[in-house]
Amino acid sequence: MGFSLWSLLEASLLCLNAICILSEERVLAKYGWSTVNRDFDDAPTTKTQILSLMKSIRTVVKYPLIIFNLLIILVKSLTG
Repeated sequence: MGFSLWSLLEASLLCLNAICILSEERVLAKYGWSTVNRDFDDAPTTKTQILSLMKSIRTVVKYPLIIFNLLIILVKSLTG
């Protein structure tokens, strides 16, 4: 399997799936990555920016990700 646009698409789909299924309460809180209530006076840290990025990905990509997963499954089952 070589590096192609198709493999890049599959890898990005797998990464989006991983971000969407991570549970903050069960997985991320064990390692100190749960949401932290911060004041608006504080400058955002890298940790809070990553957490907000993960939340926005979960919010925006949830339903299109279902469609993309179904399309990938269909293409893989037809082409082998």
